[in-house]
Amino acid sequence: MKRSIFVLLSFVCLQALAQRLSVGGYGEAVFSRNYFSDHVSRYSQPEQHKDDPSHGRFDIPHAVINIGYDFGKGWSFGTEIEFEHGGNGIAYEKEDEEGGEWEQETEKGGEVELEQFWIQKSFGRVANIRAGHIVVPVGLNNAHHEPLNFFTVYRPEGENTIMPSTWHQTGVSVWGRYGDFRYEAQLVAGLNSDQFTNTGWIKKGHKSPMEFDVANKYAAVLRLDNYSVPGLRLGLSGYYGHAIGNSYPRNANGVDAEYKGAVAVGAFDFTYNDHNWIVRGQADYGYLGDADQLKYVYNRLNSKSPYKHSAFVSKNAYAVGIEAGYDVFSQIPKMRQDDRKLYVFGRFEAYNPYASDTKGTTYDYTAVKHVAAGINYHPVPEVVIKAEYSKRLLKSIYNDEPSLNIGVAYEGFFL
Repeated sequence: MKRSIFVLLSFVCLQALAQRLSVGGYGEAVFSRNYFSDHVSRYSQPEQHKDDPSHGRFDIPHAVINIGYDFGKGWSFGTEIEFEHGGNGIAYEKEDEEGGEWEQETEKGGEVELEQFWIQKSFGRVANIRAGHIVVPVGLNNAHHEPLNFFTVYRPEGENTIMPSTWHQTGVSVWGRYGDFRYEAQLVAGLNSDQFTNTGWIKKGHKSPMEFDVANKYAAVLRLDNYSVPGLRLGLSGYYGHAIGNSYPRNANGVDAEYKGAVAVGAFDFTYNDHNWIVRGQADYGYLGDADQLKYVYNRLNSKSPYKHSAFVSKNAYAVGIEAGYDVFSQIPKMRQDDRKLYVFGRFEAYNPYASDTKGTTYDYTAVKHVAAGINYHPVPEVVIKAEYSKRLLKSIYNDEPSLNIGVAYEGFFL
């Protein structure tokens, strides 16, 4: 009798816990074969590397665990732990931006990051306040970065090149939904201009090599989505903040009083999902003030500094892209009844992290047009098998970069 009561109480407790606790995640495993050179001088001496052999790799781009808990009375907690490219440890990286110099990194070919960690108070559907480490929802990729939200095997290249992905920083967010609109406004720590590069623009600017996020400067983020048309979401997002001087230790000569390094990003994106079609698109444009000064004011105190800024950074960057896929299984009753889907898709994008010359310096190989075509097969809604052929089209003096990519991914909640 006592044992039966104990089992019953245990079941009730577990059921109550399950109603408050959520556990989920997503992940990807990828094989790629790149039919172009990976030599450090493939852009400076393209004619010498036209016939270089192909190279392949296996990768785990992202493996993510989500945990959430509802404390009640409108209070909740959420966290997301991400393992990028297999974890961390000690690894070597070849820095193409520094002439192919080998550098040792404290990571095993990847990173373990706390991508989200926040406490939230909900006042209803219209208003919620979230504080902690949060995703910065600028652009399509950051707002919808899970693997079921894009057709390509890897995240779309354009936004992934010019902006952090996934962009996450510590700050405060106010968000909610009213009618057909969803809004979100954030105040977060500013980016660090010491981390900006010629081939990645502000992509690395949100990362801190310290045990804390430097917050000498701050930034504002705003996103607005509209759902008035069935199956269609339209989104506008923007970012503004200062980046020069947001480093440690703070420059004692007051250089950040003379230069601001203002970063402004504007983005439009949309998703259409209806009539067996999924179409997604985005356009992003970025401006960086005092770009011509960054090479001279970065905070590299000695050769052991974690800041590796050594090239000019562009005043402007852009990324535009569109993809469309049709579910051919929608026309087969058996597959439709089993909830299986097979999307045949195509994608085109153009991007350039160095869209304007700085001090007369050009990097023509950063202007890229990228095309991809392939399939996404969903045996169940939470799992997708992807295959694609893609090609980067560079200016005529360089060699194009074709590749074959195959991946499997999942996304879902277990509790």
